[in-house]
Amino acid sequence: MLGSVVAVDRSRRRIPEATVARLPVYLRTLVELHAEQTATISSERLAELAGVNAAKVRKDLSYLGSYGTRGVGYDVEYLLFQMSRELGLTKDWPVVIVGVGNLGAALANYGGFSERGFPVAALVDADRAKVGTVLGEHRIHHIDDLPQLVADQGIAIGIIATPAAGAQDVADRLVAAGITSILNFAPAVLTVPPQASLRKVDLALELQILSFYRQRDAAADAADPAVGPPARPLDAPESVG
Repeated sequence: MLGSVVAVDRSRRRIPEATVARLPVYLRTLVELHAEQTATISSERLAELAGVNAAKVRKDLSYLGSYGTRGVGYDVEYLLFQMSRELGLTKDWPVVIVGVGNLGAALANYGGFSERGFPVAALVDADRAKVGTVLGEHRIHHIDDLPQLVADQGIAIGIIATPAAGAQDVADRLVAAGITSILNFAPAVLTVPPQASLRKVDLALELQILSFYRQRDAAADAADPAVGPPARPLDAPESVG
């Protein structure tokens, strides 16, 4: 069992943010390998599955105190334990979702949060017409109840799913209530004090980046004589213009 593995010395170097961002990618791969009962994995194979180079994998894992065994690789179960511990996934972190519109409701109904250690503990909204109604397993509370909910439910992470106009006020309220880990889905640039951690999920931004690459590829295809124009269907008539 993962919990039976003896913890290693934690007095190591500070892990860079870029490495922290890659750890969940490694973790997802290791969870799949563990489910397949794979005992060991090489840095080259882990790199291939994670979409990075092997040297980067070895460097990242060295921050965890893992260096693998030459000719054998890394022990999957032990590495999974190390990453879970480093990412704080050996315990649950209750979540509050602020804003129960279409996006907030979808997030609230997503079962993957609880499965990964982030149970939704409360839903809050500023719309008093929604307060008191039930969504799934949760009754919606007013945002003014946020401090009491945080205290009663031990909420550790706040998710902002409001329109952009109200997002900064929500962030301020979350911090004032004692929540310093915030995930923002609102299309707005927010500021939080230094003691708070803020992550942003901007779906429109990601689509715009995809649009850039799609346009670039289309332009490259059009400029490549080998690609040529789209083929005419065999049963299409010739142009007579």
